[in-house]
Amino acid sequence: MKVVVDQEKCVGAGQCVLAADDVFDQRDDGLVALLDASPPSERLADVRHAAAVCPAAAIVVED
Repeated sequence: MKVVVDQEKCVGAGQCVLAADDVFDQRDDGLVALLDASPPSERLADVRHAAAVCPAAAIVVED
């Protein structure tokens, strides 16, 4: 699994952090910080959930 975030789309809602705080964080300006671009497969459900709840569709999960 590979995770890609689009900083230009991010609106800083923080839903990704709530869904997978070991994969996503928020920078000082509130935008997403990707902590792990290749998280382990057991995190797949949470990472997919983070992408699904992102109001700006700034997260893409590639298999």
